[in-house]
Amino acid sequence: MSRPIRKILLALLICAPLASASAQELSGDNTRSLDGQVQEIKSDVLSIASELSNLEERLLFPSNTQISLFVSVADNEDFRLDALQVEIDGQLATHHIYSFQELEALQKGGVQRVYTGNIVTGEHQLRITVMGKLDNGNDFNTSDSFVFAKGVKPKALGVTLARLGSGASGIQVGDW
Repeated sequence: MSRPIRKILLALLICAPLASASAQELSGDNTRSLDGQVQEIKSDVLSIASELSNLEERLLFPSNTQISLFVSVADNEDFRLDALQVEIDGQLATHHIYSFQELEALQKGGVQRVYTGNIVTGEHQLRITVMGKLDNGNDFNTSDSFVFAKGVKPKALGVTLARLGSGASGIQVGDW
């Protein structure tokens, strides 16, 4: 054997027992203890993230000015909802274009929060515009206006869509 190869083999023979001892020290209880600490840290991080999210919502939407709008589709409705637009006091609050999955969820009884924002207490004008396609293939575009009162407590309004394109607007709004 050449001299460099002998040096490498000698170094490997000397280091092998040291590497084996190090691996044994990290195994067993130490590894389990480390896994436990990692899981505890993950749990703490998730808890802090949840608390921060709640704090952020309370700061951005204080309860005395908060309003939320929820949309649902009445039972046995088979129109295709393409888009919804919400105006509060003549100002655009939100608009949403629906995907197939979102429409399917609404038709199966789901509810979607479409808006959360801040408004002052008192009377307000709400205008809802809905666009889509009826089951007979005709397009529809309907709007309706509603007046609601915002008190000191948070306000939640439910918008229910039913019988769209049947002459009446088919948009119903009520407290939740």
